[in-house]
Amino acid sequence: MADVLLVGGALIDGTGAPARASTSVLCSGGRVEAVGADADAARASREDLEVLDVTGLSVMPGLIDAHCHVTLGEPASNDELFHHRDPAMAALLASFNVRKILRAGVTSFVDVDGLFNIGPALRDAIAAGMIEGPAMKSGSYALMTAVGGTAGKMIPDSGTAGYAEVVTSKDDMVRATRRQIKNGADLIKIHATGLIPSRAGELKVWTEEELRVVCETAHELHTPVVAHCRGAESTAEAARAGVDVIAHASFMDEAALEAVLASGAALCPVFTFLANLADHGAKAGATGTAREVFADEIERTGTMMRRAYDEGVPLLCGSESGFSITPYGHWHHREMEVFVEHLGLSPLEAITCATKNGAIALNEVGEVGTLEPGRRADILVLEGDPSADVSILGDKSRFRHLFKAGRRVELSAPWPTRRTLRNEQVLAWSAVPLTWDLVNP
Repeated sequence: MADVLLVGGALIDGTGAPARASTSVLCSGGRVEAVGADADAARASREDLEVLDVTGLSVMPGLIDAHCHVTLGEPASNDELFHHRDPAMAALLASFNVRKILRAGVTSFVDVDGLFNIGPALRDAIAAGMIEGPAMKSGSYALMTAVGGTAGKMIPDSGTAGYAEVVTSKDDMVRATRRQIKNGADLIKIHATGLIPSRAGELKVWTEEELRVVCETAHELHTPVVAHCRGAESTAEAARAGVDVIAHASFMDEAALEAVLASGAALCPVFTFLANLADHGAKAGATGTAREVFADEIERTGTMMRRAYDEGVPLLCGSESGFSITPYGHWHHREMEVFVEHLGLSPLEAITCATKNGAIALNEVGEVGTLEPGRRADILVLEGDPSADVSILGDKSRFRHLFKAGRRVELSAPWPTRRTLRNEQVLAWSAVPLTWDLVNP
């Protein structure tokens, strides 16, 4: 790990301040040692310094993805996810895919929940240098009541399946929370809403008292809580119960916004999955109905998200990477595009949500997310000005340098590719029934 001085670049430091032309950044010991004139002053006195001329390029913090699912392996259906994954293969797939996330300019991410409690082990393997990937914080199984989550009847009445752990009483909730933390979880994930096949939309499947039990147990052990809330009532109850990061907060209303403001919780809308389906789903074979539903959710939820932002609620950027509609390494910038297009944030404000604010999800505020003295040297250098157009952060051909904790990431190597594993995917006989009328219109 050499001491490196980046000179000549336009600095976007992640604090929300405007880009500063020709501003140097000095990295030493994996940290940002100095910025601007202080960094330049070191040039004359440091014979061992590697000087990297980045004139004409933008220098910014590495991205922080606050909502990933690195162990799921990009399933196209819950059938694949719950019935076509085993622990060993899921772990191997995750170790392969995490490299793509890093190569996309993401230097830290949160794996909010996943299969077979693989996340904590993967996190530790990355930290030990066994596997190349971003710095990682990991949840374990998502806690669910017997009503279930987004997989409907695939969620059992008790025990674990896929990424889910079903808790059936308050005592069970306390035990599961403590056990997950003992087994390495950095956070506790709650599925506060879920799907019931006979009902429309997601329903609230936890009581506020149950949510509070988990939050109090986790907080006593200095562990944050994330809750999946697709509904105004669940968002309000999660905020009142003490949830630290509320994911989705779909269809948030006045009461829910008031509860969020009073609680100090951060919001992670995770619009990327919805936006990909709404805008590009036809290219991937998604139905028109699904595209319309998700486009409506973005618009209805986005209005309240903007109000929350204006009131000072931190917004975090999460990609929901891990599904076929959000494959690893491709859409980690997309949330910023949605924030600009649908919430009316400036590109610079959106970048701050994906850098400085992301440190909230990592529970590392003051440690990462900005290029200031003392911060971890997670740095992306690219061609173009993302503070004018965040979409360029999706174009990996523009990336010129990437540093994770001061170590250079090799960007010139071929993109990781592989063949599909046997039994990994569900191969349908047809997309629709082959009726006589279809053949003879």
